[in-house]
Amino acid sequence: MPIQVTFLPDRKTVQVRPGTTLLAAARRARVNVRTRCGGNASCLMCKVRVGSGEGLTPPLKQESLKLGRLIEQGYRLACQACVTGNVAVTVPEDPLKEAVRKQLARQKEEDDL
Repeated sequence: MPIQVTFLPDRKTVQVRPGTTLLAAARRARVNVRTRCGGNASCLMCKVRVGSGEGLTPPLKQESLKLGRLIEQGYRLACQACVTGNVAVTVPEDPLKEAVRKQLARQKEEDDL
């Protein structure tokens, strides 16, 4: 039975099989989730936020050690969290895009003055 994974803020949805990692689901949905370690839970770049963890496997020891208290805030590593049911995932904005967006907003404010 396919599982539905929705990636926010893009609102892209993909259907995957149970046991698929969030990272694999994101790639299938063509959602950019940054990663550098190849899915070994060592770079922490693939942090995503999920609502109450529904629809995901519980965090394993390695993921829990890496994320610490962030797990309590709904963060998971996309390379480690596997889907077990429908889930919505918020992907943080890429830091470079965020910097560019903020600079453009500052320039717009200055132009409006």
